[in-house]
Amino acid sequence: MKRLFDTGNAAITEAAIFAGCKLFSGYPITPATEIAENMSRRLPQVGGFYVQAEDELAALHICIGGSLGGLKAMTSTSGPGYILFADPYGWALGSEIPVVIVNAQRVGPVSGITGAPGQGEFYLSRYPTHGGNFESIVLAPSSVQEAFQLTVEAFYLAERFRMPITVLADQIVTDGWETLLIPETEAEIQAMGLRVAPRQVNYGPEFYPATDEIDVPPVVLGHNTGAACSDWTPTAEGFDTEEVEWQHKHAYRLIYKVRNNRNVITQYEEFGLEDNPDVIFVAYGSPARVVKSAVQAAREQGLKVGGIRLISIWPFPDEVFHRTAKYLSVELNYDGQLVREVQRAVPKDSDVHFLGRCGELPKVAELVDAARTLINGQALQAIKWEREAW
Repeated sequence: MKRLFDTGNAAITEAAIFAGCKLFSGYPITPATEIAENMSRRLPQVGGFYVQAEDELAALHICIGGSLGGLKAMTSTSGPGYILFADPYGWALGSEIPVVIVNAQRVGPVSGITGAPGQGEFYLSRYPTHGGNFESIVLAPSSVQEAFQLTVEAFYLAERFRMPITVLADQIVTDGWETLLIPETEAEIQAMGLRVAPRQVNYGPEFYPATDEIDVPPVVLGHNTGAACSDWTPTAEGFDTEEVEWQHKHAYRLIYKVRNNRNVITQYEEFGLEDNPDVIFVAYGSPARVVKSAVQAAREQGLKVGGIRLISIWPFPDEVFHRTAKYLSVELNYDGQLVREVQRAVPKDSDVHFLGRCGELPKVAELVDAARTLINGQALQAIKWEREAW
Protein backbone atom coordinates (compact mmCIF):
# COMPACT_ATOMS: atom_id res chain seq x y z
CA MET A 1 0.00 0.00 0.00
CA LYS A 2 1.40 3.39 -0.99
CA ARG A 3 0.98 5.89 1.87
CA LEU A 4 1.04 9.61 1.06
CA PHE A 5 0.23 12.90 2.77
CA ASP A 6 -1.52 14.89 0.08
CA THR A 7 -4.57 16.90 -1.00
CA GLY A 8 -7.99 15.83 -2.23
CA ASN A 9 -7.04 17.16 -5.65
CA ALA A 10 -4.04 14.82 -5.68
CA ALA A 11 -6.27 11.95 -4.54
CA ILE A 12 -8.69 12.60 -7.42
CA THR A 13 -5.79 12.69 -9.87
CA GLU A 14 -4.35 9.38 -8.68
CA ALA A 15 -7.80 7.82 -8.62
CA ALA A 16 -8.38 8.77 -12.25
CA ILE A 17 -5.05 7.23 -13.24
CA PHE A 18 -5.89 4.13 -11.18
CA ALA A 19 -9.29 3.80 -12.92
CA GLY A 20 -7.72 3.94 -16.39
CA CYS A 21 -8.38 7.57 -17.34
CA LYS A 22 -6.47 8.44 -20.51
CA LEU A 23 -7.81 11.93 -21.27
CA PHE A 24 -8.26 15.05 -19.17
CA SER A 25 -9.38 18.39 -20.48
CA GLY A 26 -10.09 21.38 -18.28
CA TYR A 27 -9.90 25.10 -17.70
CA PRO A 28 -8.18 26.52 -14.58
CA ILE A 29 -10.47 27.41 -11.70
CA THR A 30 -9.89 27.46 -7.96
CA PRO A 31 -10.15 25.13 -6.06
CA ALA A 32 -9.89 22.53 -8.84
CA THR A 33 -6.90 23.89 -10.78
CA GLU A 34 -4.51 21.52 -9.02
CA ILE A 35 -6.32 18.55 -10.59
CA ALA A 36 -5.56 19.91 -14.08
CA GLU A 37 -1.95 20.60 -13.11
CA ASN A 38 -1.51 17.10 -11.73
CA MET A 39 -3.17 15.45 -14.72
CA SER A 40 -0.91 17.36 -17.12
CA ARG A 41 2.03 15.76 -15.32
CA ARG A 42 0.64 12.28 -14.68
CA LEU A 43 -1.21 11.41 -17.90
CA PRO A 44 1.87 11.46 -20.20
CA GLN A 45 3.49 9.01 -17.78
CA VAL A 46 0.74 6.45 -18.47
CA GLY A 47 0.27 7.05 -22.20
CA GLY A 48 -2.63 9.47 -21.78
CA PHE A 49 -3.44 12.94 -23.08
CA TYR A 50 -3.92 16.31 -21.39
CA VAL A 51 -5.69 19.06 -23.33
CA GLN A 52 -5.88 22.63 -22.03
CA ALA A 53 -9.29 23.94 -23.13
CA GLU A 54 -10.22 27.56 -23.84
CA ASP A 55 -13.20 27.29 -21.46
CA GLU A 56 -15.29 24.74 -19.56
CA LEU A 57 -17.72 24.24 -22.42
CA ALA A 58 -14.89 23.14 -24.68
CA ALA A 59 -13.32 21.03 -21.93
CA LEU A 60 -16.32 18.77 -21.52
CA HIS A 61 -16.87 18.59 -25.27
CA ILE A 62 -13.25 17.43 -25.65
CA CYS A 63 -13.75 14.80 -22.95
CA ILE A 64 -16.91 13.55 -24.64
CA GLY A 65 -15.09 13.34 -27.96
CA GLY A 66 -12.27 11.40 -26.32
CA SER A 67 -14.75 9.01 -24.72
CA LEU A 68 -16.39 8.44 -28.11
CA GLY A 69 -12.90 7.59 -29.31
CA GLY A 70 -12.60 4.89 -26.66
CA LEU A 71 -10.72 6.77 -23.92
CA LYS A 72 -11.88 7.06 -20.33
CA ALA A 73 -12.07 10.82 -19.76
CA MET A 74 -12.43 13.30 -16.90
CA THR A 75 -12.75 17.04 -16.40
CA SER A 76 -12.86 19.14 -13.25
CA THR A 77 -14.10 22.56 -12.28
CA SER A 78 -15.89 24.60 -9.62
CA GLY A 79 -19.37 26.12 -9.60
CA PRO A 80 -18.90 28.88 -12.21
CA GLY A 81 -17.51 26.28 -14.61
CA TYR A 82 -19.96 23.54 -13.67
CA ILE A 83 -22.91 25.62 -14.89
CA LEU A 84 -21.16 25.94 -18.28
CA PHE A 85 -21.23 22.16 -18.65
CA ALA A 86 -25.00 22.26 -19.19
CA ASP A 87 -24.91 21.85 -22.95
CA PRO A 88 -22.24 19.13 -23.35
CA TYR A 89 -23.54 17.33 -20.25
CA GLY A 90 -26.87 16.92 -22.03
CA TRP A 91 -25.13 15.52 -25.08
CA ALA A 92 -23.25 12.94 -23.01
CA LEU A 93 -26.38 12.08 -21.09
CA GLY A 94 -28.61 11.64 -24.15
CA SER A 95 -26.03 9.78 -26.20
CA GLU A 96 -25.01 7.67 -23.20
CA ILE A 97 -21.34 8.62 -23.29
CA PRO A 98 -19.31 7.78 -20.14
CA VAL A 99 -17.37 10.67 -18.62
CA VAL A 100 -16.40 11.76 -15.09
CA ILE A 101 -16.93 15.34 -13.90
CA VAL A 102 -15.45 16.71 -10.67
CA ASN A 103 -17.00 19.80 -9.08
CA ALA A 104 -15.03 21.33 -6.19
CA GLN A 105 -17.76 23.53 -4.70
CA ARG A 106 -16.90 26.97 -3.36
CA VAL A 107 -18.94 29.85 -1.98
CA GLY A 108 -21.33 31.37 -4.49
CA PRO A 109 -23.36 32.52 -6.26
CA VAL A 110 -21.36 33.15 -9.41
CA SER A 111 -17.64 33.56 -8.66
CA GLY A 112 -18.22 34.05 -4.94
CA ILE A 113 -15.15 33.34 -2.82
CA THR A 114 -12.57 31.17 -4.52
CA GLY A 115 -10.87 29.81 -1.42
CA ALA A 116 -13.86 29.08 0.81
CA PRO A 117 -16.06 25.97 0.79
CA GLY A 118 -19.67 25.93 -0.28
CA GLN A 119 -22.43 23.47 -1.12
CA GLY A 120 -24.46 25.45 -3.60
CA GLU A 121 -24.67 22.99 -6.48
CA PHE A 122 -26.73 20.29 -4.77
CA TYR A 123 -29.71 20.81 -7.06
CA LEU A 124 -27.62 21.86 -10.05
CA SER A 125 -25.89 18.48 -9.88
CA ARG A 126 -29.30 16.81 -10.07
CA TYR A 127 -30.40 18.88 -13.07
CA PRO A 128 -27.17 19.91 -14.83
CA THR A 129 -28.76 20.15 -18.27
CA HIS A 130 -32.01 21.15 -19.91
CA GLY A 131 -35.02 19.23 -21.13
CA GLY A 132 -35.67 16.90 -18.20
CA ASN A 133 -36.45 13.22 -18.76
CA PHE A 134 -33.30 11.90 -17.11
CA GLU A 135 -31.77 10.86 -13.80
CA SER A 136 -28.35 11.90 -12.48
CA ILE A 137 -25.72 10.01 -10.51
CA VAL A 138 -23.71 12.10 -8.02
CA LEU A 139 -21.17 11.02 -5.39
CA ALA A 140 -20.00 13.26 -2.53
CA PRO A 141 -16.68 12.59 -0.75
CA SER A 142 -16.02 13.92 2.75
CA SER A 143 -12.27 13.24 3.01
CA VAL A 144 -9.12 12.99 0.93
CA GLN A 145 -9.22 9.19 1.08
CA GLU A 146 -12.85 9.11 0.04
CA ALA A 147 -12.10 11.52 -2.81
CA PHE A 148 -9.80 8.80 -4.13
CA GLN A 149 -12.27 5.98 -3.65
CA LEU A 150 -15.33 7.77 -5.01
CA THR A 151 -13.48 9.01 -8.09
CA VAL A 152 -12.58 5.38 -8.87
CA GLU A 153 -16.23 4.51 -8.25
CA ALA A 154 -17.36 7.31 -10.57
CA PHE A 155 -15.39 5.82 -13.46
CA TYR A 156 -16.89 2.41 -12.64
CA LEU A 157 -20.46 3.73 -12.67
CA ALA A 158 -19.84 5.80 -15.81
CA GLU A 159 -18.93 2.64 -17.72
CA ARG A 160 -21.75 0.50 -16.33
CA PHE A 161 -24.49 3.12 -16.78
CA ARG A 162 -23.05 4.78 -19.94
CA MET A 163 -23.45 8.31 -18.64
CA PRO A 164 -21.68 11.30 -17.06
CA ILE A 165 -21.07 10.92 -13.31
CA THR A 166 -20.45 13.90 -11.03
CA VAL A 167 -18.09 13.82 -8.05
CA LEU A 168 -19.52 16.65 -5.93
CA ALA A 169 -16.69 17.65 -3.60
CA ASP A 170 -16.09 20.91 -1.75
CA GLN A 171 -13.06 23.13 -1.23
CA ILE A 172 -12.18 21.60 2.15
CA VAL A 173 -11.97 18.14 0.58
CA THR A 174 -10.08 19.16 -2.56
CA ASP A 175 -7.62 21.56 -0.87
CA GLY A 176 -7.33 19.68 2.42
CA TRP A 177 -4.22 17.67 3.29
CA GLU A 178 -4.67 14.22 4.81
CA THR A 179 -3.26 10.72 4.69
CA LEU A 180 -3.92 9.06 1.34
CA LEU A 181 -3.64 5.29 0.86
CA ILE A 182 -3.33 3.97 -2.69
CA PRO A 183 -3.59 0.19 -3.09
CA GLU A 184 -0.87 -1.61 -5.02
CA THR A 185 -1.94 -5.26 -4.86
CA GLU A 186 -5.14 -7.07 -5.78
CA ALA A 187 -5.71 -7.93 -2.12
CA GLU A 188 -5.42 -4.26 -1.16
CA ILE A 189 -7.79 -3.25 -3.97
CA GLN A 190 -10.39 -5.74 -2.79
CA ALA A 191 -9.94 -4.75 0.85
CA MET A 192 -10.65 -1.14 -0.11
CA GLY A 193 -13.73 -2.20 -2.10
CA LEU A 194 -12.60 -0.54 -5.31
CA ARG A 195 -14.41 -1.45 -8.53
CA VAL A 196 -12.91 -0.90 -11.96
CA ALA A 197 -14.79 -1.54 -15.22
CA PRO A 198 -12.74 -1.73 -18.42
CA ARG A 199 -13.86 0.22 -21.47
CA GLN A 200 -15.77 -2.09 -23.80
CA VAL A 201 -17.12 -1.44 -27.27
CA ASN A 202 -20.70 -1.61 -28.52
CA TYR A 203 -20.52 -3.39 -31.88
CA GLY A 204 -24.19 -2.78 -32.57
CA PRO A 205 -26.41 -2.97 -34.43
CA GLU A 206 -28.50 -1.34 -31.68
CA PHE A 207 -27.33 1.92 -30.12
CA TYR A 208 -29.35 1.30 -26.97
CA PRO A 209 -31.90 -1.23 -25.73
CA ALA A 210 -35.28 0.36 -24.96
CA THR A 211 -35.10 -1.09 -21.44
CA ASP A 212 -33.49 -0.27 -18.07
CA GLU A 213 -30.57 -2.60 -18.80
CA ILE A 214 -27.10 -1.52 -17.67
CA ASP A 215 -23.71 -2.95 -18.65
CA VAL A 216 -24.42 -2.09 -22.28
CA PRO A 217 -21.04 -1.18 -23.82
CA PRO A 218 -20.75 2.43 -25.00
CA VAL A 219 -20.31 3.56 -28.55
CA VAL A 220 -16.72 3.88 -29.76
CA LEU A 221 -16.44 5.53 -33.15
CA GLY A 222 -14.91 3.38 -35.86
CA HIS A 223 -16.46 0.18 -34.53
CA ASN A 224 -19.63 0.00 -36.63
CA THR A 225 -21.60 2.31 -34.35
CA GLY A 226 -20.73 5.70 -35.76
CA ALA A 227 -24.27 7.02 -36.15
CA ALA A 228 -25.06 7.11 -32.45
CA CYS A 229 -23.50 10.35 -31.19
CA SER A 230 -26.13 12.95 -32.05
CA ASP A 231 -27.79 15.19 -29.47
CA TRP A 232 -31.21 14.59 -31.04
CA THR A 233 -33.65 11.95 -29.83
CA PRO A 234 -32.34 8.65 -31.20
CA THR A 235 -34.04 5.48 -32.29
CA ALA A 236 -32.67 2.24 -30.84
CA GLU A 237 -30.49 2.05 -33.95
CA GLY A 238 -29.05 5.49 -33.23
CA PHE A 239 -30.75 7.49 -35.98
CA ASP A 240 -32.25 10.93 -35.27
CA THR A 241 -36.02 10.94 -35.07
CA GLU A 242 -38.94 13.31 -34.51
CA GLU A 243 -41.31 10.50 -33.49
CA VAL A 244 -42.69 10.78 -29.96
CA GLU A 245 -42.80 7.01 -29.57
CA TRP A 246 -39.00 6.92 -29.62
CA GLN A 247 -38.83 9.84 -27.22
CA HIS A 248 -40.86 7.76 -24.76
CA LYS A 249 -38.48 4.81 -25.11
CA HIS A 250 -35.39 6.98 -24.85
CA ALA A 251 -36.66 8.85 -21.76
CA TYR A 252 -37.67 5.58 -20.12
CA ARG A 253 -34.16 4.28 -20.56
CA LEU A 254 -32.42 7.44 -19.26
CA ILE A 255 -34.64 7.53 -16.17
CA TYR A 256 -35.14 3.89 -15.26
CA LYS A 257 -31.70 2.48 -15.96
CA VAL A 258 -30.76 4.59 -12.90
CA ARG A 259 -33.89 4.28 -10.76
CA ASN A 260 -34.21 0.52 -11.22
CA ASN A 261 -30.54 -0.13 -10.47
CA ARG A 262 -30.15 2.05 -7.36
CA ASN A 263 -28.63 -0.88 -5.49
CA VAL A 264 -25.49 -0.49 -7.62
CA ILE A 265 -25.24 3.21 -6.74
CA THR A 266 -26.60 4.03 -3.27
CA GLN A 267 -24.09 4.56 -0.45
CA TYR A 268 -24.59 6.18 2.94
CA GLU A 269 -23.29 6.00 6.50
CA GLU A 270 -25.37 5.90 9.67
CA PHE A 271 -24.15 6.52 13.22
CA GLY A 272 -26.01 6.58 16.54
CA LEU A 273 -29.31 5.39 15.09
CA GLU A 274 -29.54 2.12 17.03
CA ASP A 275 -31.87 3.44 19.75
CA ASN A 276 -34.16 5.62 17.61
CA PRO A 277 -32.60 8.99 18.56
CA ASP A 278 -34.63 12.14 19.19
CA VAL A 279 -32.53 14.20 16.76
CA ILE A 280 -30.89 12.99 13.55
CA PHE A 281 -28.30 15.18 11.83
CA VAL A 282 -28.09 14.90 8.04
CA ALA A 283 -25.13 16.07 5.97
CA TYR A 284 -22.81 15.23 3.10
CA GLY A 285 -19.24 16.23 2.30
CA SER A 286 -17.10 18.12 4.82
CA PRO A 287 -19.94 19.10 7.21
CA ALA A 288 -20.65 15.40 7.74
CA ARG A 289 -17.34 15.06 9.55
CA VAL A 290 -18.36 17.74 12.07
CA VAL A 291 -21.73 16.05 12.39
CA LYS A 292 -20.08 12.75 13.25
CA SER A 293 -18.02 14.38 15.99
CA ALA A 294 -21.12 16.22 17.24
CA VAL A 295 -23.07 12.96 17.55
CA GLN A 296 -20.31 11.50 19.69
CA ALA A 297 -20.09 14.65 21.84
CA ALA A 298 -23.87 14.77 22.26
CA ARG A 299 -23.98 11.12 23.28
CA GLU A 300 -21.32 11.77 25.92
CA GLN A 301 -23.63 14.46 27.32
CA GLY A 302 -26.58 12.06 27.47
CA LEU A 303 -28.42 13.34 24.41
CA LYS A 304 -30.05 10.79 22.07
CA VAL A 305 -28.61 12.04 18.80
CA GLY A 306 -27.71 10.20 15.58
CA GLY A 307 -26.49 11.05 12.13
CA ILE A 308 -26.84 10.17 8.46
CA ARG A 309 -24.03 10.91 6.02
CA LEU A 310 -25.02 10.77 2.37
CA ILE A 311 -22.25 9.41 0.15
CA SER A 312 -24.32 9.04 -3.01
CA ILE A 313 -26.74 11.96 -3.13
CA TRP A 314 -28.46 11.45 -6.51
CA PRO A 315 -30.56 9.44 -6.95
CA PHE A 316 -31.67 10.63 -3.51
CA PRO A 317 -31.77 7.75 -0.99
CA ASP A 318 -35.32 8.28 0.35
CA GLU A 319 -35.23 4.86 2.01
CA VAL A 320 -32.70 6.08 4.59
CA PHE A 321 -35.23 8.50 6.13
CA HIS A 322 -37.77 6.04 7.49
CA ARG A 323 -37.38 6.93 11.21
CA THR A 324 -39.68 9.44 12.90
CA ALA A 325 -37.46 12.06 14.56
CA LYS A 326 -36.42 15.69 14.53
CA TYR A 327 -34.05 16.00 11.57
CA LEU A 328 -31.45 18.74 11.31
CA SER A 329 -29.90 19.30 7.88
CA VAL A 330 -26.39 20.75 8.21
CA GLU A 331 -25.15 22.42 5.03
CA LEU A 332 -22.52 24.78 3.64
CA ASN A 333 -25.09 27.19 2.23
CA TYR A 334 -27.67 29.63 3.56
CA ASP A 335 -30.60 28.69 1.35
CA GLY A 336 -31.05 25.08 2.48
CA GLN A 337 -30.90 22.80 -0.52
CA LEU A 338 -30.50 19.35 1.07
CA VAL A 339 -33.11 20.22 3.71
CA ARG A 340 -35.85 20.31 1.09
CA GLU A 341 -35.11 16.74 0.01
CA VAL A 342 -34.97 15.58 3.63
CA GLN A 343 -38.32 17.23 4.27
CA ARG A 344 -39.79 15.40 1.29
CA ALA A 345 -38.37 12.01 2.30
CA VAL A 346 -39.04 11.80 6.07
CA PRO A 347 -42.21 10.34 7.67
CA LYS A 348 -44.99 12.94 7.82
CA ASP A 349 -44.89 13.13 11.65
CA SER A 350 -41.21 14.18 11.65
CA ASP A 351 -39.86 17.72 12.01
CA VAL A 352 -37.14 19.01 9.70
CA HIS A 353 -34.82 21.88 10.65
CA PHE A 354 -31.93 23.61 8.96
CA LEU A 355 -28.53 24.86 10.07
CA GLY A 356 -26.55 26.55 7.33
CA ARG A 357 -23.07 28.02 7.28
CA CYS A 358 -21.18 29.36 4.31
CA GLY A 359 -17.43 29.56 3.79
CA GLU A 360 -16.67 27.78 7.06
CA LEU A 361 -17.75 24.66 8.90
CA PRO A 362 -20.13 24.75 11.87
CA LYS A 363 -18.59 23.94 15.26
CA VAL A 364 -19.22 20.71 17.16
CA ALA A 365 -20.46 22.64 20.22
CA GLU A 366 -22.84 24.58 18.00
CA LEU A 367 -24.43 21.36 16.71
CA VAL A 368 -24.66 19.85 20.19
CA ASP A 369 -26.42 23.01 21.42
CA ALA A 370 -28.80 22.82 18.46
CA ALA A 371 -29.62 19.18 19.27
CA ARG A 372 -30.28 20.04 22.93
CA THR A 373 -32.53 22.92 21.87
CA LEU A 374 -34.59 20.69 19.60
CA ILE A 375 -34.84 17.90 22.21
CA ASN A 376 -36.15 20.49 24.71
CA GLY A 377 -38.83 21.47 22.23
CA GLN A 378 -37.44 24.93 21.63
CA ALA A 379 -36.86 26.77 18.37
CA LEU A 380 -33.38 27.20 16.96
CA GLN A 381 -32.04 30.71 17.11
CA ALA A 382 -32.10 32.05 13.58
CA ILE A 383 -30.11 34.85 12.02
CA LYS A 384 -31.86 37.13 9.57
CA TRP A 385 -31.39 35.09 6.43
CA GLU A 386 -32.16 31.71 8.04
CA ARG A 387 -35.39 29.97 8.76
CA GLU A 388 -35.01 27.40 11.51
CA ALA A 389 -38.09 25.37 10.56
CA TRP A 390 -39.13 24.26 7.07
